[in-house]
Amino acid sequence: MTRITVDVNDEWLDAAREELGTETKVATINAALHAFALRRQAADIIAALDSVPMDFTDSDQAWRHGGGRDLSRLEEDARRDRAA
Repeated sequence: MTRITVDVNDEWLDAAREELGTETKVATINAALHAFALRRQAADIIAALDSVPMDFTDSDQAWRHGGGRDLSRLEEDARRDRAA
């Protein structure tokens, strides 16, 4: 663990504490840093998944017990929703 001394904007710290539900300044700063680290990891995972070609052709027939969901437009719908 690294110990540092920094000047922090009190309004931002209070807003972060309220949003994160933390009790102390240290807990707030650590929770905020953790949240950003998780966001980065999630972005990396999404990028990795986005690089894999997926073929959902006939997906509605691919599942047992009466078929499944038609996923043939999943990628197109997700990109459209993200752009909106």
